[in-house]
Amino acid sequence: MIKSRIALAGALLAAAGAANAAGFTVTPTITTDYDFRGLTQTDEDPAFQLGATYTFENGFYLGAWGSNVDFPGADADIELDAYAGFAGGDAAESFAYDVGAVLYAYPGSDDFEEVIELYAGITKGMFNGKVWFSPDNYDDTSFYTEGNVTVPLPKNFSIVGHVGYSFGDYWKNGSGEYLDYSVGVNYTISNITLNAKYVDTDIDGADTDRFIFTVSTTLPWASE
Repeated sequence: MIKSRIALAGALLAAAGAANAAGFTVTPTITTDYDFRGLTQTDEDPAFQLGATYTFENGFYLGAWGSNVDFPGADADIELDAYAGFAGGDAAESFAYDVGAVLYAYPGSDDFEEVIELYAGITKGMFNGKVWFSPDNYDDTSFYTEGNVTVPLPKNFSIVGHVGYSFGDYWKNGSGEYLDYSVGVNYTISNITLNAKYVDTDIDGADTDRFIFTVSTTLPWASE
């Protein structure tokens, strides 16, 4: 597969971003486009995604996540990720932290290899930053760094912003390093979250700007 034609697909559930109560959670999601670091993984078509995470009382967690994918000219139909990490701290009182690893895989595909990324992140209040590193991304190293902000608003609304940068030998030898960004709004109805966001990148000559709408929930639902 030509590197310049694809971005490594994958996503990590928010359940792995901070220490949570011990237990098993399942997160189903429906979205109009599987967006990963500013690039579509479903040729701008809808996706159904399902993740499951088990969090231990000591902050260690492990889980799996899957989605349909569609890359023009490639044979992959499904992405299946596995991840494990450790989260702790308190973002309200001081800061929360999260470290771990994720394996991206495309079962049945001859065009994609399995890739491992390591990650480390810090959250303080409404701000979150994270760095991702792959030592062997199709025989090259790659990095991704991101910053995120969630601004609470009245009546269960919040503004969410994101900026990220993909760099390293994988991108230098392929389609080139690039910046991605998004801004959107979340609205929570009981235990269901609705999200609408605008996404774009600074890739020259690429038509990457689009609006994406997502509905998700995490089970079991919290008691009222």
